[in-house]
Amino acid sequence: MSNRVIHRVQHVYELLLQAEAAKQSITPLSDLYPELSVDEAYQVQLLAINEKVGSGERIVGKKIGLTSVAMQQLLGVDQPDYGHLLNSMEVCNNGIIHLDDLFQPKVEGEIAFVLRKDLKGPSVTIEDVLEATEYIAPALEIVDSRINDWKITLADTIADNASSGLFVIGDERFSLTDLDLPSIEMNLFKNGVLINTGYGSDVLGHPAKCVAWLANKLSEYNVVLKAGEVILSGALSAAVVAEKGDRFTAGFSHIGKVEVTFK
Repeated sequence: MSNRVIHRVQHVYELLLQAEAAKQSITPLSDLYPELSVDEAYQVQLLAINEKVGSGERIVGKKIGLTSVAMQQLLGVDQPDYGHLLNSMEVCNNGIIHLDDLFQPKVEGEIAFVLRKDLKGPSVTIEDVLEATEYIAPALEIVDSRINDWKITLADTIADNASSGLFVIGDERFSLTDLDLPSIEMNLFKNGVLINTGYGSDVLGHPAKCVAWLANKLSEYNVVLKAGEVILSGALSAAVVAEKGDRFTAGFSHIGKVEVTFK
């Protein structure tokens, strides 16, 4: 790695760190460094995660982003991305989120996988994921961005931990037995009003395909998805802006619902 790349990665990391400390959004990283590559952006992400782990936080899972064709086309990419989930990011079901702790949050409904055994790429299949899954649960992901006005490229969002904010997992756990994941329907409500609808098939055709992609992608970095980890498999519909006083409910056919309120 050249000194120029090392300097770029370090400076981008420091900019994001400063933004988080000051709760002040920043200029798109891709404007400051148009040459910032996807690989460099993942290096930035790992620097931040390693710093947090070194400070006592724990990695509890991963999130997968850009799983829909529409979002991939919007950012001009042909594959998803991923970020890390930390224990400090989890909010209990029916919990309260303080909007002032975030930048510009949006809410997505997703299917969460919890693994009962490790998954290691590079040749993981949908069937491997299903066999390795302990249970699934309804989930909300609160995506957030330290980049001004969500003006992000792929490199921006990856460096910013795939625009991860917080996540909420439903209380009930569901075995995959007799569940057809692509046909699961999700209805996202904001203050009791239906905002949008999605299906399991909206994320790469099958939520487990997203998890397989992640396991195979991580193998490039010699990283394994570990037993017990939570994997957010991707948004089933468009993200919805959250404001103070909003209550979000995601209801899923066959696997219940999950809720959170913003104060």
